[in-house]
Amino acid sequence: MAPSVLQNGGFVLGLIGAAALTAATAMNNWSAKDRQGDVVTSVYTYKGLWQDCETASSGFTECRPLYGLLGFSGSFQAVRALMIVGVVLGVLGAFISVFSLTCLTMNSMADTTKAKMSLTAGIMFIIGGVCGIAGASIYANQIVASFRMSSMQGGYGGGMGGGNMQGGFGGGMGGGLPTYTFGPALFVAWIGGGVLVIGGILKSLAFKEMVKDEKPLYPGVAYKPQPRTKSDLGDYHSEGGKKDKDYV
Repeated sequence: MAPSVLQNGGFVLGLIGAAALTAATAMNNWSAKDRQGDVVTSVYTYKGLWQDCETASSGFTECRPLYGLLGFSGSFQAVRALMIVGVVLGVLGAFISVFSLTCLTMNSMADTTKAKMSLTAGIMFIIGGVCGIAGASIYANQIVASFRMSSMQGGYGGGMGGGNMQGGFGGGMGGGLPTYTFGPALFVAWIGGGVLVIGGILKSLAFKEMVKDEKPLYPGVAYKPQPRTKSDLGDYHSEGGKKDKDYV
């Protein structure tokens, strides 16, 4: 496959993946209240990495920012850190990918430089995508553990509010903490991370193809002296003798 096709495909996928990770990080619905079995729901609660929100049946929405760093669990802080690292690496990789495209001609930039930039962007995409997938998986694992605990306890004492993730509005119907399930932001983060990893792989393959097709500018030529035969040596001595006779 041509390096330009791999580079352009990796750039487009990396750009989409970085945008998806950025959107997922900013979304507030990483976890949503499980409304299974509720006939009438007056308050709908959903939580994100930066805000906890409630939407009443009247349509009024209220969000509470999650300030501070020390009031949250280590898992929640790890999710935040992984998502931020994934977004930063994805954006930087997309920026570097622009200058590594073979269709973009720039003055005094060799093909080897573009190949190295393509590899650098690919590595950034892969690491950023893995960080996004890992962050979403850690958050999903906490939701599953909290959901199981709440189900075993009949909906009392579990839940995400005041539990492992330490966020959100407490309280629910029946005086117990509500149970939570996966929110749309989790799926956006998983898809974005996977697309980012695929884009990074394509950029790395483009580097391999560019290095393979590269030819040296000044190819070396091995010089081998021609062996002398006896006839050549005889002619050489005869010519030398003639010259000596001429001088005499």
